Amino acid sequence: MQASHISFELKLKHPFTISGFSRTSTPLLLLKLTSEGTDGYGEASMVPYFGETYTGAAQLLARVDWARFTAPFNFPEIISYLDDLEPGHPAVKAAIDIALHDLQGKLTGKPCYELYHADPAKMPVTSYTIGIDEPEVILEKIADAKEFKVLKVKLGSADDRALIRTIRSVSSLPLYVDANQGWTNRKEAIDLIYWLHDQGVVLIEQPMDKNNHDGNAWLTGRSPIPILADEAAQRLGDIDRIKGAYHGINIKLMKCAGMYEAAAMISKARKLGMKVMIGCMSETSIATQAAMALAPLCNWSDLDGPFLTVNNPFERPGLENGRYVLENLPGLGLKGIPSTLFLP
Repeated sequence: MQASHISFELKLKHPFTISGFSRTSTPLLLLKLTSEGTDGYGEASMVPYFGETYTGAAQLLARVDWARFTAPFNFPEIISYLDDLEPGHPAVKAAIDIALHDLQGKLTGKPCYELYHADPAKMPVTSYTIGIDEPEVILEKIADAKEFKVLKVKLGSADDRALIRTIRSVSSLPLYVDANQGWTNRKEAIDLIYWLHDQGVVLIEQPMDKNNHDGNAWLTGRSPIPILADEAAQRLGDIDRIKGAYHGINIKLMKCAGMYEAAAMISKARKLGMKVMIGCMSETSIATQAAMALAPLCNWSDLDGPFLTVNNPFERPGLENGRYVLENLPGLGLKGIPSTLFLP
């Protein structure tokens, strides 16, 4: 097996602000693995506040023994090997996992969603994310979201209610909310949650600090709408630790090291009676289509990366009536791959 990779700066349509952080672009590592004359593509989206870098990702890739990966790929063994090789680095491990899934699908002639028995007819609607911003920019973002049936709103500032009122002045779409650990007072938070319920909010992600187990559990026990763990549930092993404190989890491939572990997290959460959202970071069509393959197994989907960026180098996946369309194509089904992308 041969491996090649490039760095890529994914630029955002608007500055993207969440509780405590803002950015205008996201550094990526794009990976190509070639085996039996077939190429598989993967992606590591390395949002700066998680600490991964292109240099660190490239160094880990240089240590990988690619000769040990032969089709059909043993994904449990592969993730165990990568975790033993070096702890952390979930995004670059996700790039490897995604590329191998793309290869597996192409070598067997099957779409990745068939590998996990996901039914395309059960694809949930996906949301369009509105970051914290000034009212006039919020209105611009809502105008950009005309293809979507749900909006996701970043909260966790002093202006949470004003932001929701701005959205409600022009849109009646259902809302998902992500507080990104931004709420600190549980009584103020539960009051806000009841108000958000009245505003048509369907779910809330990570209301309080991920380490505040009791505070999040207190809110979950009183909330009229589902409370989901995000930062508190990054890898499979986190689910046992947080069960009972949330109604469900938000899974992101860049946090859980790829499709194999994401599928395992979905299965475990379901067995525990928890609901599941599949989400994303700032991503190209590669990671988006990897997550799309698992989305029919989930209650909710937030996979808007290709719509929030301006230089996605691949063809954007098709969206119909607010839902992505899973095509009967082998592997990820990635289209529009530039022939010069991985040239020196």
